[in-house]
Amino acid sequence: MIDMDLVLEKLPAFFGLAEAGPALPGRDGLLLTLELLTLSLLAGFALALPLALLRASKNRWLSTPVWLYTYVFRGTPMLVQLFLIYYGIAQFEVVRASWLWTYLQEAYWCAIFAFTLNTAAYTTEIIAGQIRNTAHGEIEAARAIGMSRWQTLQRIALPSALRRALPAYSNEVIMMLQGTAIAGLVTLADLTGVARQIYSDSYQAFEPFLTAGAFYLTLTFLIAWLFRRLERRYLAHLRPRS
Repeated sequence: MIDMDLVLEKLPAFFGLAEAGPALPGRDGLLLTLELLTLSLLAGFALALPLALLRASKNRWLSTPVWLYTYVFRGTPMLVQLFLIYYGIAQFEVVRASWLWTYLQEAYWCAIFAFTLNTAAYTTEIIAGQIRNTAHGEIEAARAIGMSRWQTLQRIALPSALRRALPAYSNEVIMMLQGTAIAGLVTLADLTGVARQIYSDSYQAFEPFLTAGAFYLTLTFLIAWLFRRLERRYLAHLRPRS
């Protein structure tokens, strides 16, 4: 049987309203998970835009380094990437002596850094793929009215690619939400970290992790619903008409 008394007693901890872990007060649980997700997605998207343009370039000197970056980060587990940044970078004196060490000595910023690099790699390939798939007729029409290559990319190819990338990007956002669960392994009290702390205090695993799972499921539903609304608005012209 599920111990509902334990669930109700510990539920405030998932909202950062109780002591549940080593993270900053008031930023535990749900809020910390949303914070990690939002900052990582924003930074990752900002990084992915210029990288996608380079990745879609026909110049191999521009596209190959970006391909190598995306290949490495898409080909290795995000947990390994997080551990390398959190545990591994500290062994290099050049890092400890730099301004980066102010941030990289903290688990919070290590998680943001790892999540950003990971989602940027996937987002780069998503956007670059859609840029390459831009209809040839659109490109020819832009050239016919005298647009330069940059103007064509800025006004035609990129906006169209971003709209068509919505379905794939929604999956990336959901995967990143679920990926943030590993933050608890580097001492952060996100949803999973709070659940682990409750388990270590109560020796009951089912209830806290079931509660954390319910939060993730609810967030996934809300994200999927939001992207469906965006797709209906921005991809309506691509739906077949009856």
